[in-house]
Amino acid sequence: QVQLLESGGGAVQPGGSLRLSCSASGSILSVNAMGYYREAPGKKRELVAAITDGGSTVYGDAMKGRCTISRDENTIHLQLNSLEREDTAVYFCKAVPIVTIDGTEYREVWGQGTLVTVSS
Repeated sequence: QVQLLESGGGAVQPGGSLRLSCSASGSILSVNAMGYYREAPGKKRELVAAITDGGSTVYGDAMKGRCTISRDENTIHLQLNSLEREDTAVYFCKAVPIVTIDGTEYREVWGQGTLVTVSS
């Protein structure tokens, strides 16, 4: 069994910063890509940023230029800067795919989500 453990998030004032982290746990052999999506009330889930095990990154339009994703083995960190009220959302970590040491492949694994609230 594998899971994604998320940390960080919380409440911050406009213009502030937050750091989110997500770690894949279990008997893991490899994790190809990991990233963060966010879902605001009444809106579709959208990509924030993702990173492969080779270090290639992709950023969604919503927070491009205001966030940085990094990776250390099977843990990723998402630095959010210059936060705006419109960034208030639940941020979900995602990993695709995860392969365990017994050869089981989990094509898509989601974390439980962490709430980011931007408010004065």
